[in-house]
Amino acid sequence: MVSEPVVAQLPLTGERTVPGIVEENYWFRRHEAAYLALRRYCAAAVVLEAGCGEGYGADLLAAGARLVVGLDYDVLTAAHVARAYPSVRAVRGNLATLPLRESTVDAVANLQVIEHLWDQAGFLRECSRVLRPGGRLLITTPNRITFSPGRDTPLNPFHTRELAPSEMDELLRGAGFTVEYLGGLRHGPRLRELDAAQGGSIIDAQVRVAVDGTPWPDALRDAVASVRAADFVLGTEDLESCLDIVAVAGRA
Repeated sequence: MVSEPVVAQLPLTGERTVPGIVEENYWFRRHEAAYLALRRYCAAAVVLEAGCGEGYGADLLAAGARLVVGLDYDVLTAAHVARAYPSVRAVRGNLATLPLRESTVDAVANLQVIEHLWDQAGFLRECSRVLRPGGRLLITTPNRITFSPGRDTPLNPFHTRELAPSEMDELLRGAGFTVEYLGGLRHGPRLRELDAAQGGSIIDAQVRVAVDGTPWPDALRDAVASVRAADFVLGTEDLESCLDIVAVAGRA
């Protein structure tokens, strides 16, 4: 019997989410929830994930897609995706100038990436260029109002500009997209119970441990390890209080 090769895990740098790490599980599941919600737009489609990171999201999208191209600028990351996810065609390239011809893909997925980019409007124009007429852009980003509250600059050192829901809507329309859906990801009932058990916020509890550099309390570790994608809900109500903005935008 031939065993499957073991693929080395990417290092956790703080810039991207990596699956399989207990302390990272909350963020991984939060991202996974958005991929699962948007996957239906990729059915039987040629998909570009612009900024695929570790590759787990591109792999999720590939389940029903005709082809998924996972694009990332980092050499180590692109090589990892090629080894770890055979369902994804890994390509190294710059998001500022997407290495695809005009009108070649049915969908562009860009999840938790646009906040890292300096020229966000230019990137959206590139997405429009490579999309076929009628194609869709699937995009998520942390809600600036809840992620870096009361600040002009993002808390995350890897973020260049975070967006509020209205700013995301304006940015997409300014790039010529039609906004078909603008929603927000937030905690469902079970996560709200975990929030209460952690003194009000399971996110703040994790941040405190990271800032203090103290060992993880068993109760917090167990709570974080138990989080699943189904613990998050997506909706259009009260967008200003959501955790992550989720948008679907069409190319004319």
